[in-house]
Amino acid sequence: MSKIRRLNHAVLYVSDAQTTANFYQQVLGFTIVQVAFDGRAVFVRAGGSENHHDLGLFSIGSAKKSNGIGLYHLAWQVDTIDELVEFRNRLKTVGALSGESNHGVSKSIYGHDPDGIEFEVMWMVPATDWGQYAV
Repeated sequence: MSKIRRLNHAVLYVSDAQTTANFYQQVLGFTIVQVAFDGRAVFVRAGGSENHHDLGLFSIGSAKKSNGIGLYHLAWQVDTIDELVEFRNRLKTVGALSGESNHGVSKSIYGHDPDGIEFEVMWMVPATDWGQYAV
């Protein structure tokens, strides 16, 4: 049977694609790789990614949807605990840090972009240290 390999990218509806792209660029180190539709769509790539883009950002104006069924958050993985701490500090500096968590198999911080869309930055704890969470 064929298998899904991994998530390649996500597309988010945002109030202003350029503002959101600037946030991801300045705070999380993403690169703007393409701007389309007269600036209403911006595509960004994470610093360690080999994808063309990891996020497509499409401007839809300021209409806020209800907090019902839909995307909860995206999670971005870093290679070291030091990188996680660095991103925690960046998010805190810009007032976008919304939480922290230890999941046993990973340590995570949570933030929100200019539209309030939540994301996670996480570091995988080495499998030898998973303890009760080992599979």
